[in-house]
Amino acid sequence: MFLVLLLLPAWAFAAIACTRLCLAAVRATAADRTARADGHGRDLTLYETAFLSGGPSRVADLAMVRMARQRRLLLAHTGWATVVDPRGRDEMERSVIGAIGPQGQSRIAPVRAAAAGTEAVQRLADRLIAAGLAVPFGTGTTVAAGVRQVRAAAVAVLALGTAALLMPTPVDLPRLQIAMWFALPLVLTLSCLAIARMEVHPYPRWASPTGQRLLGEVARRPAGDGDEGSFLMRLAMRGVRALNEPELRAAFTHRDAPGAHREH
Repeated sequence: MFLVLLLLPAWAFAAIACTRLCLAAVRATAADRTARADGHGRDLTLYETAFLSGGPSRVADLAMVRMARQRRLLLAHTGWATVVDPRGRDEMERSVIGAIGPQGQSRIAPVRAAAAGTEAVQRLADRLIAAGLAVPFGTGTTVAAGVRQVRAAAVAVLALGTAALLMPTPVDLPRLQIAMWFALPLVLTLSCLAIARMEVHPYPRWASPTGQRLLGEVARRPAGDGDEGSFLMRLAMRGVRALNEPELRAAFTHRDAPGAHREH
């Protein structure tokens, strides 16, 4: 009786976890196929490239640097952003200006965080998710979560099997037979993990497999020498570490020393 109480949960854990992982993998594959068909021949914009490469914060970085390069926003090496031209040329730039506030000056870090959370960036994310190029928020790790559940199920089966072997058993019930009962769900979970490791495409944080493919196409395009568009594309792909201007790099990496105050 006690063996049954241990064996049934072992099979339940293994079956449920493996089923969830298989369903997640099927959904991911179907979504990728749909995105490949819909996204054939599609070109990514700068903001789309930034989002797929680095998420909402990368979009905010791109908008601020773009404005700074056109001298419509001052990004000081001390970590402050100052509006020079309050007229944004697109909704992302208007989001940055709105995040800076009516005083026209603010620290870059809170501006970056506020601009990344605006409706303009959310609409961009929604379009990319609808096109199958971005990973939906909260579901991007579905396959990874399924793998973790199967791993947990394997550990649970092993623990339950060990407990069953350590319990007193009837004389006519060999321990080898008990081990075989628990070996079956253990083999199921381990086999599922092995297949997932070989077959399931690991999702990055922001871009779906199709989004990653389009990013790869962008990266393979020949870069212009000193071209503004190429500079912004490198920023969108690689983030602020791609900045080769010391002033701009310092603006994004500046950290106040303890007790430091703003100079008036």
